[in-house]
Amino acid sequence: MILKDILAAAVAGETLDPARLAFLLELKEPGDLEALYRAAYQVKLRYIDSKVRLRGLIEVSNVCGKNCFYCGIRGGNRKVARFTMSLEEIVAAARHAAEFRYGSVVLQAGERSDPGWVDFIENAVREIKKLDGGRLGITLSLGEQSEETFRRWFDAGAHRYLLRIESSDPALYARLHPADHSYAARVESLHLLRKTGYQVGTGVMVGLPGQTTANLVHDLEFFKSLDVDMIGMGPYIVHHDTPLGRQFPDAGSDAGRQLELGLKMIAVTRLHLRNVNIASTTALQALAPNGRELGLLAGANVIMPNIGDLAYRKGYLLYENKPGTDENAGTAREKLERAVAAIGESIAYGEWGDSPHFAARAGRGAGE
Repeated sequence: MILKDILAAAVAGETLDPARLAFLLELKEPGDLEALYRAAYQVKLRYIDSKVRLRGLIEVSNVCGKNCFYCGIRGGNRKVARFTMSLEEIVAAARHAAEFRYGSVVLQAGERSDPGWVDFIENAVREIKKLDGGRLGITLSLGEQSEETFRRWFDAGAHRYLLRIESSDPALYARLHPADHSYAARVESLHLLRKTGYQVGTGVMVGLPGQTTANLVHDLEFFKSLDVDMIGMGPYIVHHDTPLGRQFPDAGSDAGRQLELGLKMIAVTRLHLRNVNIASTTALQALAPNGRELGLLAGANVIMPNIGDLAYRKGYLLYENKPGTDENAGTAREKLERAVAAIGESIAYGEWGDSPHFAARAGRGAGE
């Protein structure tokens, strides 16, 4: 295969087959990687633009009913000091987002579905919608729920939902989760989100122990088959208080390799899906101080700065060495502005930043 021909075809809008996707994901030479990132950035400019969409991240609670083998806040980790923000604290954080003109917030938490929690989130969404004349967009990242719960939260005012699959390969998914965690239920939840009316997001971890290029190609095909609107994915970073961390303590220890894998996956996703929103995640920043900016230059267009209370940050460690746990929201905003400007991009203040893919699909009609 010839790299320049594959990239030219992708930039021209041609759908890439699995063989070409695998070829791009296995690139290693610095010059080849730069060509890949340039092509992905060119596609981003064509289908999106050079503006970064911000989502003020509020980590509402680290209480979780799941026991995923890779996650630091898994229910079985007794070393975690559990917390749940009060409604007043959540609204105060959202007010900061409005004052900073971030345009949108994300409510993220461990997975729960008990009635009190469902009511609490519904109330939080309704209270946030009262701020700033209802101009704040709301994304939820709260795990698997029933169709009724998804609808209640949607009707309250949420309009985007991120539910990461972590791996679209059922066998690899099973190795990452206890037996009572269902791959089929995860996929069904994604379909329910679409049915309810949300802009639907998903994503995977990159560089997992035992993960292959074929797995990542399957992930890309999975994203396309579900016709998703947004992608949130990042490199796997170990947490040693987890079963996966204890089994593979050195997994992901090559920060350069993990970063490269994460950037390649962003770039190839941009070439493959073109007009979706793609997040440049904090995990990239954990591997390199400029990791999020590199993600933007590889094709991402969304960043989620943390605006929650500093008192809770160190209790929400999905992985180790997470950046920003001691940085207040104002300082983070100033640093982010400078970093984005330094790479020649700008921040789309005051915008929801909805996925162009969602708008295009809505224009085609729900049945298409």
